[in-house]
Amino acid sequence: MNIMPIIADSTTELEEIFKDLHAHPEIGFTEHRTSGVVADKLKSYGVDEVHTGIAGTGVVGIIKGSRAGDRRIGLRADMDALPIEEETNLAYRSTNPGVMHACGHDAHTTMLLGAAKHLAKTRDFAGTAVLIFQPAEEGLGGARGMLADGLFDRFPCDEVYGMHNSPNGEPGTVGICKGAAMAGASFFDITVQGKGSHAAMPHQSRDPLIIASSLVGDLQTILSRNVPPLDTCVLSVTQIHAGSAYNVVPDTAKLAGTIRYFKDEVRDIAEDRMRALCAGFATAYGVEINIELRNIFDVLMNDADLSEAYMEAAADIVGKDKISGTDEPATGSEDFADMLKVVPGAYCRIGHSGTTGLHNPSFFLDPEVLPVGASVMARIVERRLAS
Repeated sequence: MNIMPIIADSTTELEEIFKDLHAHPEIGFTEHRTSGVVADKLKSYGVDEVHTGIAGTGVVGIIKGSRAGDRRIGLRADMDALPIEEETNLAYRSTNPGVMHACGHDAHTTMLLGAAKHLAKTRDFAGTAVLIFQPAEEGLGGARGMLADGLFDRFPCDEVYGMHNSPNGEPGTVGICKGAAMAGASFFDITVQGKGSHAAMPHQSRDPLIIASSLVGDLQTILSRNVPPLDTCVLSVTQIHAGSAYNVVPDTAKLAGTIRYFKDEVRDIAEDRMRALCAGFATAYGVEINIELRNIFDVLMNDADLSEAYMEAAADIVGKDKISGTDEPATGSEDFADMLKVVPGAYCRIGHSGTTGLHNPSFFLDPEVLPVGASVMARIVERRLAS
């Protein structure tokens, strides 16, 4: 392992930052304390410019290299936590009830701060490094918020790179999937407006529970009978809400869930069929069914050439034997995809010794990965702005 010296010497500081952020998690667009910590650290490292308040709580730092150059490389980390009650019993566990860094964004933020410290002190590159600390990645539109706030108009980038931890039990491994690497996602809400009755006289109702239950099953026929067999699509109903008493057939039932896809045309097929099924069920049962579909994430597309460049930079740190450029696409989603639609770049995963999955109340991120990720981030800037 070839950890950069300044980052290696800062390992204790990075762990302290990580543990502090982990103990004080904040939900998307409320990361006021976190963004304050980030801004203060960037200033203390001598970063040339620190801009705050982008999309509310986003932060951007600018570092100019010691050599003249017009090119600009962006590095992005997310800052928000999840509405999960932590169950790790770590000494630095969350102090905010019902909120937890269960996806490792505290580590991503810390890694980028480590890279910032190295780049600000060495400045061994020609051009500009743009450090992007993004709020609200967890389905709340933080990337789109920063873009709408003029992120790449105010801070232009020629390339942009992101990173995510992987609790795969394989410390120091770095993997990339070229091309379509992570699924796009839409969320949906369906309301079945039926007619309630006494539970002992269900013939007087238009039972929304029966209709909603049938609709859940029929929605799955979209995957088996409408989506081409060689295309990937996931349609999951994840919520159903109805009723409040044992002896009452309720008036309404509500369904909610998500669609995951790798092609926009597949998403369009799924959404069109969902609307058609809801309309058909409404006619068949004599009720009103409303469906709301919202695109939340785009498909994350890794540029093939820049993926190679990212792997070369990572190999300088972890060694070629720890690099994989053939990772499988993931049906999870990531809003860094929205930035990659505007600026080409790549997104990698870096392994650590934890093995509990993401978004789990027992999720554990091994702090030993912090200097590794920080070094990889710093190295891609130095390589891409070598001259």
